[in-house]
Amino acid sequence: MSGRYFEEWQVGDRIEHPIRRTVTETDNLLFSTMTHNPQPLHIDAEAARASEFGQILVNGTFTFSLMIGLSVGETTLGTLVANLGYDKLVMPKPVFIGDTMRATSEIVELRDSKSRPDAGLVTFRHKLLNQRDDVVCQCLRTALLHRRPA
Repeated sequence: MSGRYFEEWQVGDRIEHPIRRTVTETDNLLFSTMTHNPQPLHIDAEAARASEFGQILVNGTFTFSLMIGLSVGETTLGTLVANLGYDKLVMPKPVFIGDTMRATSEIVELRDSKSRPDAGLVTFRHKLLNQRDDVVCQCLRTALLHRRPA
């Protein structure tokens, strides 16, 4: 287990997640087809080349999922009760095949659970950055985390 229990977090804690990931054409195509997303910008090289982007645009829901996945190891792995919500999701820059992604997380809020004395709520600000340090995706994630066992 690598995640932290509720009481091990403090507002302002910041993590630079160590795993980086280069997005491949296969990632984008498989994710788009598995989720039944036929958007030509994601799966049709000719249509994408004729667009303002000039190339395949990586599926935004893959981008979001990758950001969350890169964060799990150091945040909630083994300590999560449930993810309660994702808010203020933005994608200010596009992601292209061959971009290398890295993620950061910051704790922006902590509060006790009113219904579960054995858990607390942690709000993370996750960011996904490309190899040029451009933020390509960002959101707030509220997670219900276990307290450390007695």
